[in-house]
Amino acid sequence: MRLTRIPAAIVAALMATLTFSTAAGATDRSPTDEGPAAASVQTAPGRGQERIIGGGYADSGPWAARLFSGGRQTCTSTIISPTWILTAKHCVSGGQLSFRIGSLDQTTGGTTANGTQVQTHPTADLALVRLDRSVQATYSPLGSPGSVSVGQTVQVYGWGATSQCGSEINCQSRLLKVANVVVSGGCSDAYGGSAICARRGDGITAGGDSGGPMMAGGKQVGVASTSDRQTTTAYTNVTQYRSWIQSVAGV
Repeated sequence: MRLTRIPAAIVAALMATLTFSTAAGATDRSPTDEGPAAASVQTAPGRGQERIIGGGYADSGPWAARLFSGGRQTCTSTIISPTWILTAKHCVSGGQLSFRIGSLDQTTGGTTANGTQVQTHPTADLALVRLDRSVQATYSPLGSPGSVSVGQTVQVYGWGATSQCGSEINCQSRLLKVANVVVSGGCSDAYGGSAICARRGDGITAGGDSGGPMMAGGKQVGVASTSDRQTTTAYTNVTQYRSWIQSVAGV
């Protein structure tokens, strides 16, 4: 996918109950998908594979779904209802979308399904994909205004690049990764939509993590949009777009 440089921007009013007093936009942020996004580079004991640029391997993530476009690993996503997937808008332009749902290993297990319809938000880096059949799974619970605050440590998940390896598609993780990041303020996503910026904790998102979730207190509050791969990542603020999600997916 094409990488686009996005200038830093501060959202004037993120929401009435969630005020971000500091902005942590990066001056050279790219959509987390050429491969999309993640945490610091280590080798997991007994796994022989690097982690989310940092972070570690997820022990659980039943709502996580690996997104493929034309059979090629592309992005991360979540299943939010029996027939709907939530991901980033910049992840769905390639068409021929398919998903492996509910498995920590992107190559095996879980349930596979194809996308039949795509709905994209007009001004934010969000997309909803309707599946070709109903999938029984643990669905990602979505947060509401007030679910996340500045200074909070939150978790980000993805199968993205485990290092800055040039072409990030060549260093995607086979296993789902997780990293802690710290919410730093409000910013803009890749399309100028309302986003939550976070600074690196024990990891940071990279290419292939795009579309993946930011979880706060067990609820999804963001969708991975951009990252500078070093210090800052931006997640489209799911809590700001709940009415749109509900109008399309009913949740």
